[in-house]
Amino acid sequence: MLILFGSSPLDERKVDEMYEEEYAAAAKAGLEVGLVNLEQLIAEQSPARAVKRLPSASDREDVLYRGWMLTPKDYAMLYDALLAKNLKLINRPEEYKHCHYLPESYAKIQEYTPKSTWLPIGEVKKMENAVQHAVSAFGQRPIIVKDYVKSRKHEWNEACYIPDASDAERVAEVVRNFVTRQGDDLNEGLVFREFAELEFLSYHARSGMPLSREMRVFFLKGEPVFVSNYWEAGEDGEFAEVLDSFLDVARSVESHFFTMDFAKRKNGGWIIMELGDGQVAGLPDGTEPQAFYASLRKGMEK
Repeated sequence: MLILFGSSPLDERKVDEMYEEEYAAAAKAGLEVGLVNLEQLIAEQSPARAVKRLPSASDREDVLYRGWMLTPKDYAMLYDALLAKNLKLINRPEEYKHCHYLPESYAKIQEYTPKSTWLPIGEVKKMENAVQHAVSAFGQRPIIVKDYVKSRKHEWNEACYIPDASDAERVAEVVRNFVTRQGDDLNEGLVFREFAELEFLSYHARSGMPLSREMRVFFLKGEPVFVSNYWEAGEDGEFAEVLDSFLDVARSVESHFFTMDFAKRKNGGWIIMELGDGQVAGLPDGTEPQAFYASLRKGMEK
């Protein structure tokens, strides 16, 4: 399988400096590596030029992208441009979107994840009371606001956390801050999620965001291939014992390569926080890329 990375904005013959370690680790693990020009794909909307340095395959070859998040539209352009060279991304565009946007996959994890509601941004702008209606489902419970992909969790008190969903003034303030600060990067709409009280670890040194006991699991074709603590590399013995209980849920996800993030409730069990496309999901802090790519290759060989 070809592992595809974004090239440097300064030299398309070199990998983006943020992915240098992953690129080297993938190659060291014996995986074929290649480069795509994301500037030409996204800024210029020229997918054929973006993949021009990749040779066409004589037989269909599978491709796994590792890099910056792409919109579903840009991902679809990349998918089609690669397919024209007989190179097939591991996830089809609809599979990418399925895990990239929380509302798309919410039904798969609804039993195991905090209650969530959402609003397309068009409805937020069109309907005066749309936000208040969306948060009314939570009563007086605390919630967080994010878009279909990202939160501003490092601006926890200003643009993420709302202590009381019935506090209309506070809801309006936090939502306004979030929308303003996301700007053109806002993905599709707003998501409101019930705040789950998790097993506390510490507070983030800069943002004050509470850090909790969390895990990130990469799944390849329905099977876990890499498991690590979210905030620091390593395993969690207790989580390892419960992971099997989530495998049926994971196998129902409409994706060949994705992440599932878990967290431990305070005085409770493990829950699913969200899904993500595995191609654009970051490695947990402190992860050795070589360990990740060795595990990925092992999973591919099964």
